[in-house]
Amino acid sequence: YPDQILSRADVVVASVHSGFKQEREKITGRIMAAIENPHVDIIGHLTGRLIGHRSGYDVDVEKVIKKAAENNTALEINSSPDRLDLDEFNARLAAEYGVMLAINTDAHDLRRMDEIIYGIAVSRRAWLGADNILNTKELPELLSYLR
Repeated sequence: YPDQILSRADVVVASVHSGFKQEREKITGRIMAAIENPHVDIIGHLTGRLIGHRSGYDVDVEKVIKKAAENNTALEINSSPDRLDLDEFNARLAAEYGVMLAINTDAHDLRRMDEIIYGIAVSRRAWLGADNILNTKELPELLSYLR
């Protein structure tokens, strides 16, 4: 979407939804460009994996995490049992770089909202605390982060 639309959104989550088989540098570059966009708040399902259906795309996760830290862009822990992306290892790495994580259900309807427990489990396996998780913040702190 153009910046004029993104600038009016309360929260912008950017995710790869096509071109999964691109070379490592190309797909990593696409994600890095999203991180550098001042209107993007969160990068969703960073590796793009679908458990049992599709391996993640060939992204340089550590390079993306470093860029997210530099730009104060959060990364998603996707709670869908089909994704669980970031996994606990990459979530821990992100936290070590000081990147905030947002636990999201990826629910497209209300029936899947209770899947948040799986994302919480990933964060616990990564030894994350409330200080690492964006959606545990009180409203003033959350709004400050999003600005």
